[in-house]
Amino acid sequence: MKVKSTQFVCDPMFTGDKLYQKRARQVMPLLVRQATVQKSVYYKELAAEMGMPNARNLNFVLGSVGATLDELNAKWGEKIPHIQSLVINKGSGLPGSGFFGGKDKYTKLTKMQRDAFIRGMWTDIFAYPKWDQVLKSLDLAPAKPKLEKAIEGARQFYGGGESPQHKRFKNAIAANPTLVNLSPKCMLLNTEYRLPSGDAIDVCFAKGIHLYAVEVKSRLSGTDDIARGLFQCVKYQAILDVWRNFEGNHGDVIMILALETRLPAELIPLRNALQVKVIDGIKI
Repeated sequence: MKVKSTQFVCDPMFTGDKLYQKRARQVMPLLVRQATVQKSVYYKELAAEMGMPNARNLNFVLGSVGATLDELNAKWGEKIPHIQSLVINKGSGLPGSGFFGGKDKYTKLTKMQRDAFIRGMWTDIFAYPKWDQVLKSLDLAPAKPKLEKAIEGARQFYGGGESPQHKRFKNAIAANPTLVNLSPKCMLLNTEYRLPSGDAIDVCFAKGIHLYAVEVKSRLSGTDDIARGLFQCVKYQAILDVWRNFEGNHGDVIMILALETRLPAELIPLRNALQVKVIDGIKI
């Protein structure tokens, strides 16, 4: 049986007031933000930012985005990349099956072929110069979360020495990688793992050629310090990638921000824009 892509059974976002259309108008500026920072985003994390309890409900929302872009394609007489492909599953790293379902020539592709297809589509999305005009044509404002306070707090934050609580949390993760959803077979490289930049990552594990780096924030860390941790993860990821490539080690580098508390709601847009892997609410 031929499966229809979700976008072909949804109405464009500007033709009515169904809930999925309203949410499509909400999500479109967020997708443009992700395109601007050249990052994909997971279904669950995007749903959390939108206040949606069930990420599965994004299927029709993103289908409406796709239908809207098809309408604009016809109206403008030019190809507008399908920006909804930036929303991916954590497991596969690909959009949901509904994205491929209505494209006959893609339904029989292998995962590797689909992955290559999506990477090519993302290149078009990131290079597309008219996302601001797309938003304007839909009468939508750019996404501008109020993060100035958190970012300034992160810039000015000075934590001093290591607290007993931070050390306890760090050592618990070092002793049990499953706390951050890693295999128990991961080998601990070190705590306070030193980088060529002079920085130190709280905990580092290895499994085969792959490296898992964990920055830790205990229950004592407030919003400013957690925001700082998100930026620390971006920095450490970049250093590790360059360093390991220079040494000819081409294994994956997975950077994790581990929180003993929950990620503050006001930092969800920053987490999504930076695409930092956050594991929160860890009990030790």
